[in-house]
Amino acid sequence: MDNKTRFLVYCVEIYKTTNKLNGRQVIQLFKQYGIDEYIVNCYNALHTTGPEYIINDISGLIEKRKK
Repeated sequence: MDNKTRFLVYCVEIYKTTNKLNGRQVIQLFKQYGIDEYIVNCYNALHTTGPEYIINDISGLIEKRKK
């Protein structure tokens, strides 16, 4: 498993825990709104931030893409 994939798994786990969802729900949500691709494409910037920033960034992006 490469670093980007490990980081994606980490993001799924912290998002899941923060939002009280299960893994399947988070993966479905990430795929629906392209968050999985965003995380992999923005790995270089995101992996240097903390979990709180990551959660806020993902949540904001989901809300923006819902519209």
